[in-house]
Formats: sequence, structure tokens, C-alpha cells
Amino acid sequence: MARNIQSLERAAAMLRLLAGGERRLGLSDISSSLGLAKGTAHGILRTLQQEGFVEQDDASGRYQLGAELLRLGTTYLDVHELRARALVWTDDLARSSGESVHLGVLHQRGVLIVHHVFRPDDSRQVLEIGAMQPLHSTALGKVLSAYDPVAHSEALEADRRTFTDRTVCEAADFEQILDMTRARGYAADVEETWEGVASIAAPIHDRRRMPVGAVGITGAVERLGRDGELRPELIAAVRDCARAVSRDLGAGRF
Repeated sequence: MARNIQSLERAAAMLRLLAGGERRLGLSDISSSLGLAKGTAHGILRTLQQEGFVEQDDASGRYQLGAELLRLGTTYLDVHELRARALVWTDDLARSSGESVHLGVLHQRGVLIVHHVFRPDDSRQVLEIGAMQPLHSTALGKVLSAYDPVAHSEALEADRRTFTDRTVCEAADFEQILDMTRARGYAADVEETWEGVASIAAPIHDRRRMPVGAVGITGAVERLGRDGELRPELIAAVRDCARAVSRDLGAGRF
């Protein structure tokens, strides 16, 4: 059985202590409450402070929870609601399209897959929840880059890696793709990230009309395309799914 990492256990206990009782605690209070030497407690607090999880009041020297912890908590709640609202609609999209469905959000200069519905056949598939996809070459990433200013900046600042001979890496060309994505309401990836694989994605908005994620289908080029073009009925199905999830999040009609 794997052993727990003691320093992480102590950091977690420290955060729980700061989350309850008094709003701010001094080093002596924290070390005595947790049974730690002051030097040990101070080292953990300093690390948590550097990461933004803990803040120290300049006047009193006392510690409290930091803004980064609040941001992570808010992100968790947003993603949790997004997944919950999308469950039925993504299942329906997988059935109607016959392809796998991915739900993605912006995370650490990429797309984090937070929900994955398998293609409804008997083929062997790997669950991709928690996987990361690039912003510049995938349909999910292009949608987020087109509609979310933060994703847009991160995609332009990132090292846009070439995956295939179809990958668009030049900033000016990438901007044209984002303009096209906004104009037609969806993004496509035809062998730009993986050979033989295509995807279609559309944006999801919340009650503030802010982009909170993207939903898309992924499959073999020959299934998603016809006569050199993506099948319009699949594009419509992806956009309908994104609009349905957005409505459930309170975005109203798009």
C-alpha cells in the first residue's frame, strides 16, 4: 500500500485549520494546533504563500486562506455544474452522431477534457477524462481561443507545435481561423492534430453569456466527412448540443 506524503498531509491540515474557526491565525497558533515545530510550520506556510494558497497580513503577521484557493474552488464548482448540465445532451450527441463526444475547458494553456462519452459501438476505446489537448490545433481548443480572451492570449503566447503537415502554427493564419470560427459558430480539426482523425466543436456559454467550455465530436475523417467536406448534419448536431447545454446554464437563446 502506497504511503502518504507527510508534507502534503500537513499542508492539507493547515488549509483546513485556516478554513475554520478564526479567520486569521498566527504561526504559534498554527504550529501548536497541528503539533508541529515552528520551523516546520513556517516552511509549509511559506510554500503555500508562494503558490497563492495562503496570504499573510502585513500588519499582524497572521495567515489566512489565499485567493488562488478561492479561484480553484470556483473553477471546480463551474466545471462540476458544466458536466452535470451536459450529461444528457452529450449522451444524445454520441447516439445521434455515432461518434465519441468530448467536453473541454481552458486549463494551463490547453484544453482539459472534463467529460468523455464513448462512441456507441463495440470498439475498444480509452477514457480520456483528465487528458489535455492543444489550443491551436484541436476543434475544442480553437473554439475556446475564438470566444475566450484568456484562451486567445494563451494560444498566441504558447509554442504552437506542428503535429501534422496540416497544423496551422503561424499567428496570422491562426487568427483567420478564429475569425472564421466566430463567424460560423463552430470549429473544425481535420487531421491537424492526429492523422486520419477529424473533430467538430462548438462553444458553451453560461448565464452571463461568457464562454465556459466547448463540446465536440471526434472520429475518423471518412466518417465525419463527405466529398471533402464535413457533414453538415454533424455540424448542426454539435451546435445544437452546445446551445442546449448553454440554455441549461441559463444563457438563453443563441
